[in-house]
Amino acid sequence: MSSEDQAAALELLKDKQLIKRIKTDFTTLGIVGEDTNVLTGYLAAVSRKLDKPLAVMIQSSSAAGKSSLMDAVLNLIPSEERVQYSAMTGQSLFYMGETNLKHKILAIAEEEGASNASYALKLLQSEGEVTIASTGKDDQSGQLVTREYRVEGPVMLFLTTTAIDIDEELLNRCLVLTVNETREQTQRIHQLQRQRQTLEGLLLEDDKSHITSLHQNAQRLLRPLLVANPYAEQLTFLDTQTRTRRDHMKYLTLIRSIALLHQYQREKKRVERNGKTLEYIEVEPSDIELANQLAHEVLGRTFDELPPQTRKLLSLIYEWVSEQCKSEQVAQRDFRFSRRDVRESTGWGNTQIRVHMDRLVDMEYVIVHRGGRGQTFTYELVYAGYGEDGESFISGLITPNLTDNGNLAGVKDKLAGAKRPQNGAKTGGMRSDKNGSKPENNWDIEELIAKEAKKDLLAENKKAPLPASVRV
Repeated sequence: MSSEDQAAALELLKDKQLIKRIKTDFTTLGIVGEDTNVLTGYLAAVSRKLDKPLAVMIQSSSAAGKSSLMDAVLNLIPSEERVQYSAMTGQSLFYMGETNLKHKILAIAEEEGASNASYALKLLQSEGEVTIASTGKDDQSGQLVTREYRVEGPVMLFLTTTAIDIDEELLNRCLVLTVNETREQTQRIHQLQRQRQTLEGLLLEDDKSHITSLHQNAQRLLRPLLVANPYAEQLTFLDTQTRTRRDHMKYLTLIRSIALLHQYQREKKRVERNGKTLEYIEVEPSDIELANQLAHEVLGRTFDELPPQTRKLLSLIYEWVSEQCKSEQVAQRDFRFSRRDVRESTGWGNTQIRVHMDRLVDMEYVIVHRGGRGQTFTYELVYAGYGEDGESFISGLITPNLTDNGNLAGVKDKLAGAKRPQNGAKTGGMRSDKNGSKPENNWDIEELIAKEAKKDLLAENKKAPLPASVRV
């Protein structure tokens, strides 16, 4: 790295608008409408410098752009600090002794290509190393002997997948990112693709090379410093599920990654310990604020009982059903639709619709109304858009407003109520299959959902009361 390149990289790392510049640079590189995903992926890549790096899984349907998203992030990381494979066999990871993975990124193009090695990957992510005892012949005696093979981490895992059902143990070790598959996003991509064909777009290719080189040099300048969080004991996190024990560490690591990225804007402090001088930086409230913004969307969806793609389809169905009910002037409980209607309104494929609709029926977000002989099934949407219009969020994250006494105060969000009734809605002979008909019994499913959500909210407050210093 020349002195000029080093100076430019330092200027980037010292920029007070560093996060904004990262987002802008990804747009120049051809990634639009994915600010949360690219920023989370970039920070996860920075976490490779920590003792417990993050892992990322990008999940989307085919041709949605998950590989482009991963490649865009990886291209900004120096080649000597990343290892990329298309697939891995079951035992291959154990015999990578000659390949140093310590504080590097291990990227695998498709999760399916790593399915045989998922056990080793899970161990490497959790334990920081993998070991195996294998039998082989001794070079001198020719006798069989046991040899130990070890691959050391820590390593940052980066995976993509089109699979709908993923190994749960691997999934809960990762931050799950889902690509924006809306029609508006497709329009933005088309617009960018057309712009790339103009003279101005062709000239941007030089900018892409400069941006890539700049960020790679900046990553080379990042040091694996210790990151202390002086506000750690004041932070709060959802604790209603056992899996939050892992998700809480992801949240804390995300905060540390943000601080590490800003190390050239922080005071370097030193402490003596066991005859050694340790250098460290400290987390600032702005790091926690950014982590909260990302956690609400990225970690928030991990607490959802629906997989991201199923939740996305549910949101699309709800939006379409709401429009149809308004147009036909019927109540949502009286509106019926078919799978074909869903295919035509969303543009999703038949296989995707079948899998996700079956899941929505099983989870009682959608009710099946069986038609007569020779008639197709029709569906009724029970879900009424609860949960901040379908947006992901986590209850109880503290807002990093620094008070005069150096404490944090306030809460960014409100507690989340249930998105559906606990036991679901019961169907029977009380409703007609024709849109616009009146139900025989005088009750409202949306009112029932609201009451059940209120009960769950009160129960959650009783189970996990917030500290007195925190206001909702």
